[in-house]
Amino acid sequence: MPVLFSALLPPDDVAGAVAEAIGDPAPGLRWEPPERWHITLAYYGRDDVGTRGAWLADRLAGRASVDVRLEKAATFPGVLWLTAAGGELTPLAHAAGAGAEARPYVPHLTLARFPREQPALAERWTDKLSGFVSPGWTATEVVLMTSEREPGGTRYRVVRAFELNRA
Repeated sequence: MPVLFSALLPPDDVAGAVAEAIGDPAPGLRWEPPERWHITLAYYGRDDVGTRGAWLADRLAGRASVDVRLEKAATFPGVLWLTAAGGELTPLAHAAGAGAEARPYVPHLTLARFPREQPALAERWTDKLSGFVSPGWTATEVVLMTSEREPGGTRYRVVRAFELNRA
């Protein structure tokens, strides 16, 4: 069974603004390529796509689209990320199953990873991106994605999309 999670995908103009703000990525960090950028709503682990898809369709039925923007950078241990802001993100994530994990839901878009014992590697980037604000967008769909290990890294693939009601 594949590893599954639900997410929002940033539109091309937002991904372009993020890439422009980053500029030339520094060595020492393992940068996520733009085609893998997403805002995780909920992580399900190994699960059946059909079963999880039906469950998610039921949970998201009738939910409204959400306004989103990316802003200032922050870190978790070993992870550099941008804050995902939007008043309805957390309720949407909880509807999609967030909260089942022990840690609180923090909406974000992962930019890069670094050795946990070297947090200074990310300081330049949290400073550089402290004033960053992306164009806003209205997320009109949630995607169910697989995370598949392949030679050379992990590949994410959309296996199903769920439309949100336009406001």
